[in-house]
Amino acid sequence: MTKIFKPPASARTHIRRQAYANYDRSTVDAILDSGLIAHVGYVVDGAPYVTPTAYWREDERLYWHGAAASRLFRDTAAPLPVSLTVSHVDGLVLARCSFKHTLLYRSVMAFGHAERITDATEKRRVLDRFVDRLYPGRSRELRAISEEELAATSVMTMAIEEATAKISSPQARGGGVGVIDKEADYEAAVWAGAIVVHSVVGATKADARLNVDPAPPPNVAAYAEGARFDEVLRQLAVQQEGSGCGADDA
Repeated sequence: MTKIFKPPASARTHIRRQAYANYDRSTVDAILDSGLIAHVGYVVDGAPYVTPTAYWREDERLYWHGAAASRLFRDTAAPLPVSLTVSHVDGLVLARCSFKHTLLYRSVMAFGHAERITDATEKRRVLDRFVDRLYPGRSRELRAISEEELAATSVMTMAIEEATAKISSPQARGGGVGVIDKEADYEAAVWAGAIVVHSVVGATKADARLNVDPAPPPNVAAYAEGARFDEVLRQLAVQQEGSGCGADDA
C-alpha cells in the first residue's frame, strides 16, 4: 500500500500554502474515512459536471454508486478521468478585517480513472460492504439485493492515482484559535475568534412497522446521540479495515 503521496505527482496536487498541505497516506485516508458525501468531477462530451454522491473506501480504491440511468453511468466510456473531493468544515474564523475571515477545514482531492463495475457478484459484494461499513455485519441480516435492484444500480470505482490533503487548522495557521490579523489591526475594538463547527448524531428513531424489538441493534451503537458524525465514520472505517471482513467474510 502506498504510504505517502509526496512529492506531488503533478501540479494538480501541489498546494501553494505548504503549511496546509499533507501528502501522508494515513492523513488522506483519515479524511476520506470521516466523510460520507463526495463530489465527483468529470467531463462528458466536452461539458463539465460535478456530481455529489455517497462514497466509501477500500484500501487504495474509492467506490460510489447511483442510478444506472444517471448521466455519469449512462453516457461515459470507462476508464473516465475524474477528480473526487471530500471536505469537512471544522470552524469559522472571525478576524478584524473582512478579508482575513476564513474557515477551518479538512479536505482531500483525489484523482484517478473511474470504471463501472459490470460483474454482478463484485457489484453485490461492494454494495454489501458499503452497508457493513456504516452498520457492521448488517448485510448478513438483510434480504439479498434482487437482480432487478442490482440492474437498476451502477457502481463506479477508481484506484487513487494521486491525492493530497489540505488542512486549515489553528496549528497550520500559526497557533491560537486560527486568527491571523495585520499587527496594526489588533488595536481595533472588535471581537475576533473562532466558532467550532461539527456535525453530530441526533436521536435514533424506530420505524413504525417493526416486528422486532424497537431498541436499536448493536451494529448502530456507534451512532450515540451527540457523537461527532465524522469521528463515528472514522471509527467504523478503522474497525472494518482492522477486521478485514466484508459481507462475504462471515
